[in-house]
This record gives sequence, structure tokens and C-alpha cells, in this order.
Amino acid sequence: MAMFPVFPEDPFVEERHRQLQRDIDDWARPAVERVQAEFEGDMARSRAFAGALGEAGWLQRMVGQDGASGSPRFDVRSLCTIRETLAYHWSLADFAFVLQGIGSACIVLEGSQQQRARYMPGVLAGTLLPAFALTEAAAGSDAASIQTRAERRGDTFVLNGDKTWISNGGIADFYIVFARTGDATEWNGISAFIVDRETPGFHVGEQIEIVAPHVIAPLELRDCAVPAGQLLGREGEGFKLAMGVLDIFRTTVGAAALGFARRALDEALGHVERRHLFGQRLFDLQATKLRLAEMAADVEAARLMVYRAAWVRDVLGRRVTYEASMAKAVATENAQRVIDGAVQLLGGLGVKKGSVVESLYRDIRPLRIYEGATEVQKLVIADQLMKRWSQFVEGQAQPA
Repeated sequence: MAMFPVFPEDPFVEERHRQLQRDIDDWARPAVERVQAEFEGDMARSRAFAGALGEAGWLQRMVGQDGASGSPRFDVRSLCTIRETLAYHWSLADFAFVLQGIGSACIVLEGSQQQRARYMPGVLAGTLLPAFALTEAAAGSDAASIQTRAERRGDTFVLNGDKTWISNGGIADFYIVFARTGDATEWNGISAFIVDRETPGFHVGEQIEIVAPHVIAPLELRDCAVPAGQLLGREGEGFKLAMGVLDIFRTTVGAAALGFARRALDEALGHVERRHLFGQRLFDLQATKLRLAEMAADVEAARLMVYRAAWVRDVLGRRVTYEASMAKAVATENAQRVIDGAVQLLGGLGVKKGSVVESLYRDIRPLRIYEGATEVQKLVIADQLMKRWSQFVEGQAQPA
């Protein structure tokens, strides 16, 4: 199924983004069908689809170069467009794409010339898979509480600790591992390291099965010696780097949720038009029309918030902690309602295992948790709101 082009006049994107969506929509449908037919299991399919994305050149869209400075530049609206479209077709396709970005963005932003030359060509070709290893059992939403440590010993750092819920765990070729290097117990004592999967003392645990297709596993680091040259950026600035990466990619989580919601709405529209009962189309029932109207409004509200956040970062060039948290929370919660509505409209077909809508029902649930649960996003939004209000009262800014 091709995406129903319901937003032809979105004010926050340009024609190049609309063309990008048309192009990747055309490419994604046969690519998804081929990978699903030729490969079995989430791990094999994730690696295969990353390779397909690289071969087709889509991963080159991950990072551009600023023409004036030559510095790395993330086009968040393009990232959102690609994630929205891939998620519409298959959640694992979206997963394969975004992990190439979030797993390598630290190298793009703070990597040395040697680190970029060693890792980025393979990442952009889809032949080298990265992972972002921040989360720990007692440090999920409170990421600054990580306990993994890195001790400097001459020209190496020795890492000890445990990570969990690591996406691409088990199939990644290298991991961006965050560990404490100082005595501080808060964010300013954390550093980031590139750890190759074959490094002695580095182990991947048993795969964690969740409700949606997702390659995820815990990590163990036991006297894992990493050359000092694998430190990313300056020692002690790893948490700032991690938050910068999430500031870029959190908005795109909302875009993936939007893709799920749009597919659910399209499936529902097709069903209510075909299905007849009581001598009329299911669509002709007033209750159906009310449900569809609510679903469409939720989809449109989510899209506007997602692409506004991306526009603020791309065009205004500022951090979007407030906008991205709001977009992520609203888009994922709205998508949950839209997909639930589609399940209800399809009835028994909506809960048939393996059906599109049943799969979407499982796909959306983790998005309301990872990269900051909805409740955490609300705390961030409130804090940012009060900060803006205080600045306004002091005459420094306009109210939010």
C-alpha cells in the first residue's frame, strides 16, 4: 500500500521533503517485501535491511555537510520524513535506519578524523552496524545515574559495568559505550567510548524479546580494555554528547509513531469502505465517522508538532528540548489512540495475529517508553515551560 498523501500543504517542510517521501515510499514497498521473503528472524532482517538502505544511498541522507564550515549537519526534517515513511511500511525497516544514525551520531559530532574515517564509510554503506549503549538497569529515564566505570591505565581505559535494553545488541559491529571516568556522581563525570564487538572483556547477553520486532540485548563489560584513542571527544563530556544526540533524534521518534498512525488510518479507511453490514457500508454509520474524524485529527496534530520541532532545529538552528519532548509525547500517545481505533473498526480482523493493524498495535507500545517515557517528557516540558515563563517575566523572552 502506498501512503495516502493527506498533507500536501504542510508549512514546515519544503518540496524537497515531499519529493523525498514520494521517492522512499516507492522504494520501500518492494524493498520490504524482498527482505521479508529472503531472510528469517529479526537479526538477519535488520542487518539485511541496513545493507539495502546503504546500497540504495538512503543512509547518505543521515548526515550532510554545512557548505560554509564543512561541519556535520543533520537535516532533521529529512530524517523525520524517512522514518515516517519506513515506519508506515514496516517497523523493522524504520529500526534499521534509525540505528545507523543514533548509533553513529556521536562519531559524526565529536569523532576524530581517524575515527570518522574508520567507522563512517561502513555505517553509511550499511555494512557496519553501530549501537548506542547508555541505558543501565538503574539508569533508564535517569541516564545521569549510570554506574559503568572507565579507569585510565596508561594509554588505555578499562571498562567495567553492565548495560541493558541496547538496540542492535548482538548484531552491532561497534558500540558507543558511556561510562564514568571521574569521581563525580552526576552527568559531568561521564565519557563516551567506541568499543568494537570483538574487544576482550566485552560480552553480549541473551536477546530480550519484546512485543515488537526489535533486536535488543544486555551488555557486560569485565576488565574491557579500550585504547585511549577510542575516547570520543573530551573526557567527562560524554553525557552532554549523549543528550545532544537525543536532542536530534527524539523528534524522529514522533515521526515513526506518525508513520504507524498513518498506516492504521489508511487500513481503517480501506476496511470501512469495503465492509457492509445492516445494508450499508460500515463507513456510513455515524459512530464510524466520529471515530475516523478523531483519528484523522490525532494524526494531523501529531504531524504538525513533529515537523514544527524539526523545522525549529533545521531553520532556526537552536536546541529543541521543549519542542522535541512535546512532539515525541504527543505523537506517540496520539498514535496509540489511532491504532486502537483502527483495531476497533476492524473488529476480529484487528486482533488477528500477523495482520497489519495487530502488528501496529504491538509496534507502537515501545515508542511510548524508549528515548524517554511520556511521563518523563511531560516533566521536561513543564520544566522548559517554567524556564521560558521566568525569562519572559524578567523581560528576556516571549512566553512559550
